[in-house]
Amino acid sequence: MAQGQPRREDVDEQLQEASQQQQQEAPQQQQDMSEQAAIRYGHVFAVTGDLAGQPISPRDAAAMRSAEDSVAGVQVPEAAGGGFSAATAMETAAAYNQAVGAVRPGQASDAASVHGITVTQTAVPGGRVVTEFVAGQVVGQYSVADPLPAAEEDATKITIGEALEATARAGGGRPIDSADAEAIRAAEMSALGADITMPGGLGDQAQAAARTNTQATRDDDKVKVGDVLSDATAKMAGDKAAATEDATRVVQAEKFDDAGARARAGGVGAAVATAARLNEDNDLGDAA
Repeated sequence: MAQGQPRREDVDEQLQEASQQQQQEAPQQQQDMSEQAAIRYGHVFAVTGDLAGQPISPRDAAAMRSAEDSVAGVQVPEAAGGGFSAATAMETAAAYNQAVGAVRPGQASDAASVHGITVTQTAVPGGRVVTEFVAGQVVGQYSVADPLPAAEEDATKITIGEALEATARAGGGRPIDSADAEAIRAAEMSALGADITMPGGLGDQAQAAARTNTQATRDDDKVKVGDVLSDATAKMAGDKAAATEDATRVVQAEKFDDAGARARAGGVGAAVATAARLNEDNDLGDAA
């Protein structure tokens, strides 16, 4: 038995219902796509749990910026170089999330609202370590040097930091390796007058760069000596005139990590040794 043709009224009604359903579903689909495109805490920081899955929101970024500004006497770095500022990264991510519609202006993440955003300071030899938290998890850390007394060092002498900067100028285009990293770590400890390095400081940066370079296949993709040692005096929490014992310590560290047990020509050890020798000659000249 042949089926009857559908009435025009019925077809129009079905098309209207389908159109209304699409209009109702479209905003939800758009919102879902926006949320998928959002930059979340886990994309930017090494965090876990609920925080990792939450989009970085404008109020979170504003709260972190305010917390950074409240740390007395600290010039917060904008990017890597002794550490990094969490607020800078959060502001960029929040602006993107707002642009794609993943968050609203003035919105705050649940984790930050409940557990808060804080900045702490820890005193270490020669300076302070500033650590930034969102919901109790670390999202930023950088070192801040305490200023040296004006008359503490002879301005005519070459400091360890200046020797490291000389290395950056002389061989800064060479990829950094583990021997460089150990020498830089030893130089930083000598400059601080301690047996520890600043967390996130020059030694940690050098070691991280050396590890990264072992995974890179092209030299163009590798971190160079100059990337780490440029502005070394500003990146270190303390500095001092290079002395013979400093040079010995740095050269031994460099040789210990070198397969041939050799100090590198034009390397960190050679630069610190040259600075120490010039300083010693300067002392002898003054005595005469």
